[in-house]
Amino acid sequence: MKKCAFLTLDERGDYVIDDEHAIGPLEQLGWCVSTLSWRQTELPWSAFDAVIVRSTWDYWNDVPAFLETLRRIDTETQLANPLDIIQWNLEKTYLVDLESKGIAIVPTVWPDSVNAGSFRGFRSELGTDELVIKPVVGANGEDAFRVSAGDSTARLEQVCSRFRKKRGMVQTFMPGILEEGEYSLFFFNGEFSHAILKIPKGSEFRSQEEHGSEIHPVTPNSRLLLRGKQALHALSVVPLYARVDFVRDEHADYAVMELELIEPSMYLRTDPGAASRFAGAIDDRFALSSR
Repeated sequence: MKKCAFLTLDERGDYVIDDEHAIGPLEQLGWCVSTLSWRQTELPWSAFDAVIVRSTWDYWNDVPAFLETLRRIDTETQLANPLDIIQWNLEKTYLVDLESKGIAIVPTVWPDSVNAGSFRGFRSELGTDELVIKPVVGANGEDAFRVSAGDSTARLEQVCSRFRKKRGMVQTFMPGILEEGEYSLFFFNGEFSHAILKIPKGSEFRSQEEHGSEIHPVTPNSRLLLRGKQALHALSVVPLYARVDFVRDEHADYAVMELELIEPSMYLRTDPGAASRFAGAIDDRFALSSR
């Protein structure tokens, strides 16, 4: 029997994790699945034919240790997604690479540091009074803040205090987030699987379930699907899994918010065939080369 491991975080807390939906379909394909913390040291990674990064939603608190674990896994067995694409995707500066290849992204500036007086320049550069600042390395909306021209200096200083020891990125606040929501398209081995629309709660701009968003399965229109495929084709390799997040821009087109290749929530429960498609993609990728 083939063995694989799903990497997760130590303490699941209030996170919504649906990786377990793929376990049954994988077992039907002859796989024995273990769900393990990426920090575990009791089992050798060589015991598995494949190790798949899944809900490691604390790695940004200790990036060096996370990468060291992945390097160890990569020497002992097969890792997905591949180590080089994880390293590229770890910092959101990957958006610069996508933009250089013609992929529309949410307008972004990349300051080395921020202070309360920086935001006037950011508003001028981006041509808007509404901004979002968030970490270059991070996820789940942690330390993401919406700031406006009318914010007090005290509030801006409070926001900036969160970026004293980590680099931030500043983006145009996209009204489409509140007016329509954020689209996520999922691809397995380069093939489109399913899509959802995440609608933030009330005046909240963060689209994660943990922040109260509503999740709705959707069928993407042809333009949105095209944009998703274009973003995926901009990669140098075909990943096992990818999630592309979009928001509609002022031209009614779609801009990439993030292209997630490390630990995206798959929302497998939102589509009746998604879990089986994910399991099939894993089997297709690793079955012939299992050790």
